[in-house]
Amino acid sequence: MLELVGDRWALLVVREVSLGLRRFNELEAATAAPRTVLSDRLRRLVDAGVLQTRPYQVPGSRSRTEYVLTDAGYDLVPVLSAMSDWAQRHLGGDATPGVDYRHGGCGGRVTARLLCECGEQTAPRERLIAAVNR
Repeated sequence: MLELVGDRWALLVVREVSLGLRRFNELEAATAAPRTVLSDRLRRLVDAGVLQTRPYQVPGSRSRTEYVLTDAGYDLVPVLSAMSDWAQRHLGGDATPGVDYRHGGCGGRVTARLLCECGEQTAPRERLIAAVNR
């Protein structure tokens, strides 16, 4: 898992696509990733099923490819939100010019929480049991 999303560029790409950027040149400008690195990360994220491609064509131009999140990609949005929330609390807003995730309905800040499958919210300081899947 960390081999795929554990590097800076992969998470930045997923974040930007989740925020609506779809085209290579938009992603390149938003992430400041070198073209070869961005191309590699996009390929790896598509191969892993986090992103998928779809063709688009601007009238008078050749057909091109844009990137959209798959269900697996959307499942990474809470991780990005949790990281943004952590940075706000521990690094301060001035130190982290990142993204605040906001609810489209009311504009309130979205935060990540630990929720058990039984429906009970748990705190990070509570004793959690790690079940290692091998």
